[in-house]
Amino acid sequence: MNATAASTSEPARELIALDAVRKSYNLGRPSEAEVLHGISLQVRRGEFIALMGPSGSGKSTLLNILGLLERMTSGSYRLDGEAVQGLDDAALTLRRRRTLGFVFQFHHLLPAFSALENVTLPALMAEGRVSAVQRERARSLLDAVGLAAAIDKRPGELSGGMQQRVAIARALVMDPPLVLADEPTGNLDTASSADVFALLRRIHAERGTSFVVVTHDPRLAARCDRLVELIDGRIARDEPITAGVEPAPGALPALTA
Repeated sequence: MNATAASTSEPARELIALDAVRKSYNLGRPSEAEVLHGISLQVRRGEFIALMGPSGSGKSTLLNILGLLERMTSGSYRLDGEAVQGLDDAALTLRRRRTLGFVFQFHHLLPAFSALENVTLPALMAEGRVSAVQRERARSLLDAVGLAAAIDKRPGELSGGMQQRVAIARALVMDPPLVLADEPTGNLDTASSADVFALLRRIHAERGTSFVVVTHDPRLAARCDRLVELIDGRIARDEPITAGVEPAPGALPALTA
């Protein structure tokens, strides 16, 4: 195979490539405010990145841009090798559903849906139906996150840590190469936080899924592979973490999905 053919058939090594990204609100008004100032950032396949910074540093805005939930004001963004800044809303939605999984601090589970139904929701939204294969995959993921006995329970019947495990399974049901997690342990107690973070690390190790995790907890950040710190809308630090701590082998059920 020649180099040209290889370049068109092989996935891009960089899942995300931002170049000089700026984001302003209230453009052209006296209240115009620029919250991101020329961000350049690459996320490679298989990375587990902690995104940190004080309140107001631009973390949420950056994560929303990475997740195709907000448009940048200027700059370029390539997602899995494709320039996305010029795509219309429908194309962005399709790209987001195919490439990205999301885990939020407050779960955003539908209270009337069972755990299984919540996990299959991305498939339902993307395709208008849930196939037997997707339903079985959702069951396997719930088993993998330790909730095989809770697939028919509604969120109100689950603890906070269990709800977050459902949300993690939901983020994986479409098999995205990248998961964006916004304070995934921020609403949990210390023990549940440790369990959920260990699960994310296990998923990363066994599936090769890339993660960008927003956290305020330096202990959790120390377990990541790379730290990106934002201050006042600029990257103040971007460096590898050499003292990461992996979860203990066998501490969680093996992922088979």
